[in-house]
Amino acid sequence: MKSTSIKGLLLASTLLCSVGFAYAQDAELTIESWRNDDLEIWQTKLIPAFEAKHPGIKVKFTPSAPAEYNAVLNSKLEAGSAGDLITCRPFDASLALYEDGHLAAVTDLEGMKNFSSVAKSGWSTDDGSVQFCVPMASVIHGFIYNKDAFEELGLAVPQTEEELFAALDKIKEDGNYVPMAMGTNDQWEAATMGYQNIGPNYWKGEEGRLALINGDQKLTDEQWVQPYETLVRWKDYLGDGFEAQTYPDSQNMFTLGRAAVYPAGSWEISGFNNLADFEMGAFPPPVRNAGDECYISDHTDIAIGMNPKTANPEAAKAFLNWVGSDEFASLYANALPGFFSLSDHTVKMDDPLAQEFVSWRGKCNSTIRSTYQILSRGTPNLENETWNASANVIRGTEAPADAAKRLQDGLASWYENQK
Repeated sequence: MKSTSIKGLLLASTLLCSVGFAYAQDAELTIESWRNDDLEIWQTKLIPAFEAKHPGIKVKFTPSAPAEYNAVLNSKLEAGSAGDLITCRPFDASLALYEDGHLAAVTDLEGMKNFSSVAKSGWSTDDGSVQFCVPMASVIHGFIYNKDAFEELGLAVPQTEEELFAALDKIKEDGNYVPMAMGTNDQWEAATMGYQNIGPNYWKGEEGRLALINGDQKLTDEQWVQPYETLVRWKDYLGDGFEAQTYPDSQNMFTLGRAAVYPAGSWEISGFNNLADFEMGAFPPPVRNAGDECYISDHTDIAIGMNPKTANPEAAKAFLNWVGSDEFASLYANALPGFFSLSDHTVKMDDPLAQEFVSWRGKCNSTIRSTYQILSRGTPNLENETWNASANVIRGTEAPADAAKRLQDGLASWYENQK
């Protein structure tokens, strides 16, 4: 009897230990994100691929509405209820999270060796010594056009700005299409698909952007004013009522075949593929003069980091290392055409429009949006002010030089290097 009891206790003890061991090997990770339109892709493609190689780890993707993400995430972090993995917007918003202790350093993760310093710049400390998110993807700016319309009108893809304006003149003269689909109602499009799209060809990409940060150039210098002067010319090609035209209005105008050219970001590709019943092409921002070096905005857009308070740090690190892998790079780029891998891996993409956008990396110099790093930390916020200035210039309610001076005065009021 006594022997049986001891055996029973030993068996129970062994079972408890084995249960405890199994439990210790299992982990569940929750991902916070603003990309709620990605839910199906994470559930059907990305998470199953990760879990297949890490059977002890389960992952949940729990996005918030994009406009609410920052506020929701901050409240969860303060309450200690945020997920294990945090999707990171670029530059200052994520830097603030790191400085407040809400993102762990990932500098030494094995997967980080697959990213260049430019790729990591959106999620690094100002001196570049610490990274706090693993880069996932960038978006590229340019122009998407209706190939059927161009063929119908005998138009060649423009290489220079004057060739673009000549094409827009022909489209306008024909009268069957609005030459260019963009409105100014929401303001941000005028800056993002207007000023930040064509501007790098004027300020020479990273050269000008860094010079602005260092205080060696000012927003009133000609290379920063001239893009506004070019945007003034866009007004004649945007169609009637563009001042009240919203971003969805412009998307609909183009995908319904009513406009020939759409100043774009590559993030439009997935949606446009589903909506347009005509063949689309894309071209980079035309250079000012034939033979000029070209520059593209290849903007670091999305990354993922670790909540320092996660109960499963090793599992979270395993996931982050996988995000740095060639498998993730290929899966993500093909599941979301127009969101391009920031890793050094060679990624084969199936979507022809995405292939066209990413091919510009081999022809042009890459930069990021000029307002995103450091220069929008103060008040007035340079990013938001650039939205307003770009819209005003296109509408004709503010002269390019006046808009540039207003932005420069605002920046100089709080940014030491520009005082």
